[in-house]
Amino acid sequence: MQINWPIGGIGRYLGRTMKKLFELNPALDRAALAQRFAERGRVQIRDVLTEETAREMLTVLAKGTPWAMSVGAGERESPRSYSMEELRTPEASQAMNAMAQSAEQHSARGEYAFRFAHFPIVKAIQDGYDPGGPHEVMLEHINSEPFMQLAREVTGIEGLIKGDGQATMFAPHHYLGRHIDSHVAEGWEVAYVLNFAPPDWHPDWGGYLLFLDDEGDVVEGFKPRYNALNLFKVPQSHCVSYVPPFAPLGRMALTGWLRTV
Repeated sequence: MQINWPIGGIGRYLGRTMKKLFELNPALDRAALAQRFAERGRVQIRDVLTEETAREMLTVLAKGTPWAMSVGAGERESPRSYSMEELRTPEASQAMNAMAQSAEQHSARGEYAFRFAHFPIVKAIQDGYDPGGPHEVMLEHINSEPFMQLAREVTGIEGLIKGDGQATMFAPHHYLGRHIDSHVAEGWEVAYVLNFAPPDWHPDWGGYLLFLDDEGDVVEGFKPRYNALNLFKVPQSHCVSYVPPFAPLGRMALTGWLRTV
């Protein structure tokens, strides 16, 4: 996959100049959202950010993110992440393609696998990538009191104290197989997906967050809607549907888990 968005310097530029990278919509009906979450264990909050900050977030993701490829093939094989720099080499590109084929083979057998583009924000911060840049600011806002208080009010989980995060993009041929996010021992309580797909995202383009019952039936699905926040209690069975080859680039999001420890 070739992505030619400009990278150099934009992170530092945006990090210096954007004073309102992340501002919650003050008109949210938090009581109604909390009632829906209580009933189903999941909710999609539309227009969660102000329009100005939603556009700023989209700019960071679309023009300032050095996308890597994340591929997982089965439960026994460790997932791999191939950075943008690595994928410029024939060796890494071949290795990624081989693992992507392995992922498809596992999926064909009904086993867990995935393939999507991502930028691991927590690791990038730990590695000292672009200190003070917009991705770091994004994660700071996820951990800020206004966002955490919104999450507590909607989910009813008062013990939420922090969140991790990564940027994700589902492009053609990408998908996330059915799984349940069972790492509750690590303090995972609620998964979040802050969507920035194009406003005209068509159902035929896939990339839907689907929730499944024990028999594999879809009990609810969330469109990757622009400026919408998905919150759902874990563990519960879910997947991201396959993005077909004719779909455009652009199903981008900030994703992660909100924790109690």
